[in-house]
Amino acid sequence: MDNTGNKADGVYFGLMSGTSMDGVDGVAVEFAAGKAPVVRSQAFVGFSEGLREALFSLQQAGDNEIEREALAANALAARYTVCCHELLRSGNLSAADVRAIGVHGQTVRHRPEKGYTRQINNPALLAEMTHIDVIADFRSRDVAAGGQGAPLVPAFHATVFGAKNETRVVCNLGGISNITVLSANGAVRGFDCGPANALLDEWAHRHLHKPFDENGQFAATGQVHRPLLNAFLDEPFFEAQPPKSTGRDLFNPEWLDAKLQGFSDVGPADVQATLVALTAVTVAREIERHAPDCKAVYVCGGGARNPQLMKALQSALAESGCSGVPVLTTDALGVPPHQVEPLAFAWLAMRCVAREPGNLPSVTGAADTRVLGAIYPR
Repeated sequence: MDNTGNKADGVYFGLMSGTSMDGVDGVAVEFAAGKAPVVRSQAFVGFSEGLREALFSLQQAGDNEIEREALAANALAARYTVCCHELLRSGNLSAADVRAIGVHGQTVRHRPEKGYTRQINNPALLAEMTHIDVIADFRSRDVAAGGQGAPLVPAFHATVFGAKNETRVVCNLGGISNITVLSANGAVRGFDCGPANALLDEWAHRHLHKPFDENGQFAATGQVHRPLLNAFLDEPFFEAQPPKSTGRDLFNPEWLDAKLQGFSDVGPADVQATLVALTAVTVAREIERHAPDCKAVYVCGGGARNPQLMKALQSALAESGCSGVPVLTTDALGVPPHQVEPLAFAWLAMRCVAREPGNLPSVTGAADTRVLGAIYPR
């Protein structure tokens, strides 16, 4: 998919708050037909502990969910607004300079097999507070067309990271891991692989009382416990064929606690090291199955900042049929890892403005391509 013509050119904001729920990454990016996207500014705005707790509580069924979701959505819109104002300030932009804000929202349920996915947000409030058109709810249209609604970023990956005559894999290590296979023949595939930071952060929070394991230092003090790793790997999702997607509906604290039964003798650091291995092995297995000819793996997302996870992925590939394939970050392709997903949702907003499709049926399993997103005028 190439950038569309002048009807959609301009500056867009992309906002992404992922399954790690630590805050929102934002970019201001300029799109012009036939040219590479140009990032004008970037920003990160963290979530308060209260908002994080509210979002985590909505991952499970509970009392008064409708009101709790609405209040959390309002709080999210306020944080998104702060991020937008920072993008305006640092990019020397005015609201009138921005065509639209592409905002993913916060996933609290993802059940495409039941015909729905839920990203909470209040895009009307965000439009009111920023005076910029807002485009949101990107996943529902793909689900309505019979797709998984995820992952949506492979279409963007293909436009900025693809190369003729070379197969590449782009691996996002967010709360959930997913890969995009950019084949040498131009074909694009993508799907979720399993848990990444969602479980690593959960275990770090329990034992370090911190939101994440900085630089993988906690995991580095432990050893992979092979029987526990095998127990983790005993999960049907890992053997399912794509298209497939997942989230905290499956890989959550309850899943982790159930797997840990019978392993009370495994120390906390060893559990963390084994969770790192779980992420690395599940990604490496999917690369071996679906991209055995890949020349390099390019990592984005929060996991790109975890040296232990990056090393584990390199080791897991070496132990598979992809020995010798280097593991790099998307910096090597000109895009910092933390910018990739917000850039993708700015791109999806641009596609919506142009009334051009944003999904890839080869990735999501949808019946056909669809224009994604709902527009909330300023």
